[in-house]
Amino acid sequence: MIRPPFKINKLKFVSFIYWVFLTYMIAAFIWWYVTLENQNTQLANVKFQSIKLDDPALYSKVKSIEAFQDRKTKQYIGEGLTFLFLFLLGAIYVYRSLLKQLRYSNQQQNFMMAITHELKTPIAITQLNIETLLKRTLDVPHQKKLIENTLKETHRLDALCNNILLASQLDMGKYESEKQVIHLSEITQNAIKSFQDRCPDRICISNIKSDIFIEGEPLLIQLLLNNLLDNANKYSEAYRPISVSLEMINHTITLSVKDEGRGIPIKEREKIFEKFYRVGEEATRSTKGTGLGLYLCKKIIEYHHGAIHTTSNEPKGSIFTFNYNMV
Repeated sequence: MIRPPFKINKLKFVSFIYWVFLTYMIAAFIWWYVTLENQNTQLANVKFQSIKLDDPALYSKVKSIEAFQDRKTKQYIGEGLTFLFLFLLGAIYVYRSLLKQLRYSNQQQNFMMAITHELKTPIAITQLNIETLLKRTLDVPHQKKLIENTLKETHRLDALCNNILLASQLDMGKYESEKQVIHLSEITQNAIKSFQDRCPDRICISNIKSDIFIEGEPLLIQLLLNNLLDNANKYSEAYRPISVSLEMINHTITLSVKDEGRGIPIKEREKIFEKFYRVGEEATRSTKGTGLGLYLCKKIIEYHHGAIHTTSNEPKGSIFTFNYNMV
């Protein structure tokens, strides 16, 4: 409970130092201009005083001095504005980069906390179930239930490890596989069946067109579908249905996963595909997750030269759509 205020104070401190420095530099630019303009005026006065009143070329000399003074003023203004513009451009870039780095560091810390919790939970449940089976004599139905729960947590742990490993491989460009022609309709149906086995209480409506094939990596496509379904399940009420559709129109394959959850604000729809990013405030968020699921979805789709985006599912919820052009 102490960490979030610390992070806010840290951000405020950095912002305060930045704005103090920026204000000082702008004031220095203004002082530089005022000083040079005063020197320009003093130099012009000296030249004016050196001209004799009975000089036949008095008018031309005065005009020449005034023109020189005017040129210098324009030079100072031009150079000052150019330097100020470049300085402000660099200052904005540095400030945005600093804020981005602070947010990224914050997200990494939250990721480490979340991943620790996500790893400990299935391990603890598995350990408890095994110890119960060893220490107590249970009837067959209870044994079967404990074994099924243990297997479920093992699958959850395996999926989490796969997400972390795959994210690292894709980030470093070390993921190697040979694409092949895969039956996308069959993989989608199998993913829905697996999801319903994991979440038997969730209503899943599917509209899958048969015999749709693409060139890709079957394991990645399966992971993509699992992450999209798990994300829909995580952010919508238990009694709300999830809809999955797969179709091909004019050589474009469209795969959509719709939920009836709380939806995603427009300003966050691009950010949700960033690494470690999660919707909402870290201090008040109750939904479990690591911030890798949608990031991996985007990486997998980019690996297959497709595109993903999210829209609102009226009147409530979100639609995640994966487009793949066959041409």
